[in-house]
Amino acid sequence: MSLPSDLLDRFDEIIEKRGYSSRSEALRDAIRNYIVNYEWMNEVQGERVGVISLVYEHDQRGLADDLTEIQHRHIGLITSSVHVHLDHENCLEIIVLHGDGEAIRQVAETVMALKGVKYVKLNAISPGTNYRQLP
Repeated sequence: MSLPSDLLDRFDEIIEKRGYSSRSEALRDAIRNYIVNYEWMNEVQGERVGVISLVYEHDQRGLADDLTEIQHRHIGLITSSVHVHLDHENCLEIIVLHGDGEAIRQVAETVMALKGVKYVKLNAISPGTNYRQLP
């Protein structure tokens, strides 16, 4: 496996701060977390309100157009979006969706697969849950 040196350096800094005994141990945990997140995303079913947060490279050719096209293609799901310029290279996009959980998950996975997208997180809730009663 090959990784950019800046990514590996940052990973090494974090694993040292967290007290891992080796990079292999930290990679096993990172892979487990990735698998858990993937499995959790596959359980997003039924009516949901979702938020997709993503950070992407501003200068990646065609990426902004691809993101706009995805949002237009799913206009029935998307209720709002916010675009924030983080710095000269990076943008933050927050997309709020309401509808079928499977469709929301598919939008998130489509965004994840785009070249130049650095981070994607999907959070989804059922709109009918009484959250005041949760522990």
